[in-house]
Amino acid sequence: MTAHSRRALILVLLAVLLAATRVHHFAVVPDASWAVFFLGGFYLRDWTRWAFPALMALAVLVDLLVVTAQGLSFWQHYCVSPAYWCLIPAHLVLWSGGAWLQRRYRGIEPRSLALAAATLVASVAACHLIAQGSFYWISASVADPSLAGWWKNYSDWLPAYLGVSGLYVALAAAFHAAAAQVTRLGAASTDATRH
Repeated sequence: MTAHSRRALILVLLAVLLAATRVHHFAVVPDASWAVFFLGGFYLRDWTRWAFPALMALAVLVDLLVVTAQGLSFWQHYCVSPAYWCLIPAHLVLWSGGAWLQRRYRGIEPRSLALAAATLVASVAACHLIAQGSFYWISASVADPSLAGWWKNYSDWLPAYLGVSGLYVALAAAFHAAAAQVTRLGAASTDATRH
C-alpha cells in the first residue's frame, strides 16, 4: 500500500468515525470528534490544507442534520451560538497537537507513548479551553457568567473529554502497533524467502 493510499484510507476511517459517533453526542458510544481531529493531525499532517477543512465541514454537516432532524432550527439550537464557530480553532488545536507529535514520533517505544499522552492531554485541555470557554462567555446560554462559574464548568467537563479522547487515541495506537508489527513480520518473511 502506498503512502498516499494509506492516508486516503485513514481519512475515510476518520470521517466515518466522526460521522457515526457525532450523531449522538451523549450516547452509549461517545463522540470521537476530538480524537478524530488529533489523529487527523498525526496521520494526515501533509494533507492539513484540505483534510482539516473537509473534516470540519463534515462535523458541521452532521450537527446540522442532527439538529434539523429533531425538527429544530440549527441557528436556534442551544449549542449553536456565535461561540459555535470557535470550534474551528478548538479543533485546529487538536489537529496541531497531533501534527506536532507526528514530527517527533520515533516509533513505538515508552518515550513516544509518554510524549503522545502528554501531547493529547495538553491538546484536549487547550481545545476544551477554547470550546467551553467560548460557549460559556459568548453564548447567551449562561445567565450570569463568572470566573468561578467558568472554572467549575471547565474543570467538571475536562475529565470526561480527556477520558473519551484518550480511549479513542489508545485504540488507534493499538491498531497502529498491530499494523506496524504485521508490516515488520511481512518484511521479515519476504527477506527470509529471498535468502
